[in-house]
Amino acid sequence: MSLSDLPGWLPAWCADQLGSEPVSLLFEVRSISAVFGLRLAGERDVVVKAREDDGRVASCVAAQARLAERGFPCARPLTPAVGVGGLAVHAEESRSGGELLGGDTPDVAVRYAAVFAQLMAELADVTVDPPLPNPRWVRWDHGDSGLWPTVEFLDERDQSAVPAYVVDTAARARKRMLTADLPCVLGHADFEAQNLRWHDGALWAVHDWDSLAWQPEAALVGAACGAFASASPPTLAPIESSSAFLEAYQDLRGRRFTVEEQEIAWAASLWPAAHNARWEALHDAPSISGDAIHAQAAERLRRANG
Repeated sequence: MSLSDLPGWLPAWCADQLGSEPVSLLFEVRSISAVFGLRLAGERDVVVKAREDDGRVASCVAAQARLAERGFPCARPLTPAVGVGGLAVHAEESRSGGELLGGDTPDVAVRYAAVFAQLMAELADVTVDPPLPNPRWVRWDHGDSGLWPTVEFLDERDQSAVPAYVVDTAARARKRMLTADLPCVLGHADFEAQNLRWHDGALWAVHDWDSLAWQPEAALVGAACGAFASASPPTLAPIESSSAFLEAYQDLRGRRFTVEEQEIAWAASLWPAAHNARWEALHDAPSISGDAIHAQAAERLRRANG
């Protein structure tokens, strides 16, 4: 990796926003966002993130900044989201290191639930414009025609490759969630093991704050209880571990979910896995999430009353 690999606009952006240009490229990751780990003059390490400006990034960065100011373990934004052409760009401190906490047992689920409960409690006091549209893997609340939200690079593929049981699971889970009339709150919608790091058994960092969403609390918790153990490729946690996550979350937040909220949580636990299973099928990838849905959907839908 070298500086010649950087987008042409980035060195000048760093000079303008951070006071100096990069002297080396530490890493580069491209997914929904392009993420650049940079060393600036004076041995200062920063991370710059750029993604399509879909109107949600500014709120995500502002919320991340509020939590960092309070001491929550996340990287502190160094700039707000700045428009560069059609991109939203911001810089944050480098918060590298730490280890991934693997496993999908109920004990591990409780540890992740404790983090999610703390995170949701902190976000409850944050006021930003809703970061809409929600991330595509939790966008069950879309207004597009058809079952799935419009994602062109997925929609242009042969949809007959997606197993009928995946489509049926997604349809039933979505129908149950859309019947709910619950207030929306701010929450982290990509709460997966791969986005958290630990050090000596303590939480070191929560990453991926551009994946905040504006949905009912029960749906956000439900998605997290299904996805918490995911690394790469993502999957669906065992039912008993999702149950342990939900119970621990409610205990730590000091409020029991209503029957409706319990059902919405179980329905929401299926939607990210269904999205991932569709992705697998459309890309002819191993059926990791697909197999988990095949094994678990009936029980999760029963608990969802779906």
